[in-house]
Amino acid sequence: MSSYTIPSVIERTSTGAERTADVFSRLLSDRIVYLGTPVDDGVANTIIAQVLHLENQAPESPIQLYINSAGGDVQSVLAIHDALAYVRCPVAVTVIGQVVAAPVLLLAAGTPGMRAVLPHARVVLRPLEASGRGAIPDLILAAEEVERIRREIESLLAEHSGRDLAAVRHDLERERVLDARAAIAYGLADTVLERRRAG
Repeated sequence: MSSYTIPSVIERTSTGAERTADVFSRLLSDRIVYLGTPVDDGVANTIIAQVLHLENQAPESPIQLYINSAGGDVQSVLAIHDALAYVRCPVAVTVIGQVVAAPVLLLAAGTPGMRAVLPHARVVLRPLEASGRGAIPDLILAAEEVERIRREIESLLAEHSGRDLAAVRHDLERERVLDARAAIAYGLADTVLERRRAG
């Protein structure tokens, strides 16, 4: 996780007293989860805990997940993906800025009809990378694991987008950048949000 100052917000309670909270806690109280970094184990655990908390609080009420993520650990992204699929709450996903590589799955996994991108957002499909050092047998095992995860991601993207598995596999051979409209055409999002609806 990168280090940056987390802003605080001041609210007035019903008794007129002022209360200070960090902005993420304030958003969470409105059922909003914000993912604004690349995904690692710590980020995934935080997102999953927030999603589970919101489901426990009100299992039928929607969760709003906003994403601006430049990538991250595939296994951590799959953990968040599985949590989103597991909860009973509808999950509205909105991409602000960009979603790159594995976190594209999180956009695609939103509740159908509730997956949005802002007008200048970009969705970047990127091939899964493998790297490593060590003995040849270990490298062979690592390559087999990368191939297994690659097939899993291709299958999930095909399922969520409604695209043919072979087409998704082909599209993930090289980096492919989709603008907001192209993300909808690809089946990863449902709408471009030009501006927030009143109310």
